[in-house]
Amino acid sequence: MSALHPAGARHDGSEAASQLAPSHLARWLGLAATPTFAVMALLTAAFSGGPADMLCAAGHGLWLGGMVPMYLLMSAFHSAAWLRLIAERRRA
Repeated sequence: MSALHPAGARHDGSEAASQLAPSHLARWLGLAATPTFAVMALLTAAFSGGPADMLCAAGHGLWLGGMVPMYLLMSAFHSAAWLRLIAERRRA
């Protein structure tokens, strides 16, 4: 059995452990944020209208009030990981 480097690569050069490196997991987590928030916005828009919406809609009458715009903004702010991935694929 070979020891692991801090970055997740093995001494023998195999790729198996590098798939579990923290940077690799962080990259996939960053990619998961945008679609997750987009789905949450869709679900909230589809099933909204309950009493909890009154608590979440802080800006009554403002177009930015409520959970749907918040999820859409969060999705947009987390899209940097997707833009980086697209840029890397175009360079390759």
